[in-house]
Amino acid sequence: MADWKKITATMPAPKIVAIMPAYNAGRTLEQTVREIPEGSVHECIVVDDVSADPTVEIARKLGLRVFLHRENQGYGGNQKTCYVEALKTGADIVVMLHPDYQYDPKKIPDLVRPIVEDRADLVLGSRMAYALTGGMPFYKRLANRFLTWCENKVFGLQLSEYHTGFRAFRRSLLETTPFLLNSNDFIFDQEIVAQAVWFGARLQEISVPHRYFPEASTIGFGRSVRYGLGVLALLAKFFLNRKGMINSRLFRPLHHAYSEVLSDPGAESPATRT
Repeated sequence: MADWKKITATMPAPKIVAIMPAYNAGRTLEQTVREIPEGSVHECIVVDDVSADPTVEIARKLGLRVFLHRENQGYGGNQKTCYVEALKTGADIVVMLHPDYQYDPKKIPDLVRPIVEDRADLVLGSRMAYALTGGMPFYKRLANRFLTWCENKVFGLQLSEYHTGFRAFRRSLLETTPFLLNSNDFIFDQEIVAQAVWFGARLQEISVPHRYFPEASTIGFGRSVRYGLGVLALLAKFFLNRKGMINSRLFRPLHHAYSEVLSDPGAESPATRT
């Protein structure tokens, strides 16, 4: 694990904000927050997507900044609110950490280190080194490796996984990426990665332990198939856009007014703060 004190002692300390897109995370939220290393983040933001359990009450008890969606926005829609609200706080680095305790919060210092040291703009926490010990189902391992192989071919990279929910973003990447145009579903995760590659961001990855257990959020086989087909369609769109055969709005330069919305503390949000 990275020595956080050594990292921050040699350079200006960036403001690091952890975001948690939450939906029925009441059983795991507190344990996830308790294991975030002290001093590794300045603030935690929880955006609740109309949970039917005590997620909101637990988040309030923990003293987290909580936003509530008036209507369910979906996984991607939740992330959009998370990033917008994090940028409004003045975050220099935004860490996405699922509140289901699937990923190890103790790895946050290692995750942000490449950004702090100006070696990356987006860092992904790859699970593949721990895929067997972490209990990842066989069909998910197989699909993950196939889709990652396809993405490496199209993106020209050599990463071990793109499908992780543990990520760190440099502020400038979020400010210049039109992620608000992305899907509100699970494919959002891959759309924002494709956009990062398109706009020339530097990507790195670290290995992270993970856990599969009943309370950890996951998607079923049918939805996984739809997700996989969505990834392949996205790669086709990326490839055709690069060849100049189409002009997808996902890969157009960000309009100036859009970046102002992201940094404006008074901008309208689909969530209300509590």
